[in-house]
Amino acid sequence: MKLLRQVGIIVGICLLGELLQRLLKLPIPGNVLGMVILLSCLCSGLITLEMIAEVSGFLLDHLAFFFIPAGVGIIACMGLLRGKWLAVLGVCFITTVLIMVVTGHTIQWMQRGRKR
Repeated sequence: MKLLRQVGIIVGICLLGELLQRLLKLPIPGNVLGMVILLSCLCSGLITLEMIAEVSGFLLDHLAFFFIPAGVGIIACMGLLRGKWLAVLGVCFITTVLIMVVTGHTIQWMQRGRKR
């Protein structure tokens, strides 16, 4: 029953994000809105980490599984990517470095905020 409630919380918030995206015709994907709603609920204390810890842990442990559709999509578009691999790899490298830098600075900023 506990796991079902945790799944219900996460799926419910995801569905709320999708609903808001469709009703308000926002240019942001519904799953991203759901993550923002979940973050807001966690930061405000409306939802505690303990309320979703087990299901969240399971999803994070199996995160690689969720990248399979993207990999299949890339393979399916192999014809479109022919001759453009250098550009694709360049974009992947640049965005990876950018994400690492932004994440590092964000973590340092949050750690400084906690020390105060």
